[in-house]
Amino acid sequence: MLAIGLAWTTQQRVKLLEGELVRRQQASDDAATEARTLARQADGASREVTAKMALLEARVAETAMQRSQFEELVQSLARSRDENVLADVEAAIRVAMQQSAITGSAEPLVLVLRQSDERLARYNQPRLERVRRAIAQDLDRARNAGATDISVLTLRLDEVIRQVDELPLLSVPVGRGAVRTPARAASVGAASAAGAASTPAASSWKTVLGENWTLLGERLWQDVRGLVRVTRIDHPEAMLMAPEQAFFLRENLKLRLLNARLALMSRQYDIAQSDLRDAQVALEHYFDRSSRRTLAALETLRQVAAQARNVVVPRPDATLAAIAAAAAGR
Repeated sequence: MLAIGLAWTTQQRVKLLEGELVRRQQASDDAATEARTLARQADGASREVTAKMALLEARVAETAMQRSQFEELVQSLARSRDENVLADVEAAIRVAMQQSAITGSAEPLVLVLRQSDERLARYNQPRLERVRRAIAQDLDRARNAGATDISVLTLRLDEVIRQVDELPLLSVPVGRGAVRTPARAASVGAASAAGAASTPAASSWKTVLGENWTLLGERLWQDVRGLVRVTRIDHPEAMLMAPEQAFFLRENLKLRLLNARLALMSRQYDIAQSDLRDAQVALEHYFDRSSRRTLAALETLRQVAAQARNVVVPRPDATLAAIAAAAAGR
């Protein structure tokens, strides 16, 4: 009976163990199923995360590439802007050089260099500082160059041309026929009046007649003396000039001065100097140099001849070289 009881007890325990094993196996299966489910979910999530990461990496790479392209574009635009500015400055300087060569004045070049320096200063680029230093150097050289004021010289020549008809010639002396000065005429008139006043009180008619003859003789002598004038003539041909020749002489002098004026306006200084020299020679040979008008005309022509010179406008070589170096990226 004890054996049967032990067997039954053992059998009950085995059944319990089997039941427990079944439950645990079922729990393990459920856990495994849940683990497989979670694993599948984790695998899906991992794949999704991996895909998202790949997409993000692709977007990051695309963004980095776009950023590098944008930076290159910005740098290219900056370089292009600087190159355009340098090209504009160089073109303006070359046009100013042509204007200075035509006008004979450094003012167009000075104005363009000043404007170019102000324009480059607004950009404030370090690579353009060398160009600005070169512009400052050429600007100082251009300012120090002299300039011929053509308008003032032409006005002076116009004034001399206007006075040519009024200048006295050596062949027509000034004052011929003006034989008596106002003081002498006044003294003669006073003597006549005194003689007339003293006539009633004269002792005899002989005294009155003698005084009248004396006054008449003085007048005749003054008239005769006025017909003779002693003058030193360095060029005798100037005194032998006929009135018709005097007219053509004045017209020829006007033409010389007009040619000099046209030569000045066209910047042909050699021709202007030649015409001015011929005009001075004509004034010195044929016109009365004791006259103030003649001396003033000669002095004006000397001043015009001294100022009518070809001004060498300095070339902005330093600026052009700096622009070429900056455009080449050096």
